[in-house]
Amino acid sequence: MFHSLFTIAVQLSPAARSSGIEVMETTQFRLSCLQSRTGVKFVVVTSPPSAIPVESLLNKIYELYADYALKNPFYAIDMPIRCSKFEEGLKSLLERVDKNSSFVTM
Repeated sequence: MFHSLFTIAVQLSPAARSSGIEVMETTQFRLSCLQSRTGVKFVVVTSPPSAIPVESLLNKIYELYADYALKNPFYAIDMPIRCSKFEEGLKSLLERVDKNSSFVTM
């Protein structure tokens, strides 16, 4: 469903080269999205009054993706990401976020 809303937002945006939905906020949650140049969307869902710097988190997730998935000769774009180093890096990053420690510097 998000992909459909994202595509509609790109098409209806008055801004040229719109990047689609970047943030969608309700009283229940805040959904943040980063679309890579290859079209892969990274989505993070947090509670609305979140102290997490979501933009930095999304950028770190993209760095992990670029380092471990895109550089993996067995990974094919548009396929599920099945790279153990990516999964381990993502798990470590999210654990640091959960503990409120600094995750921006790795």
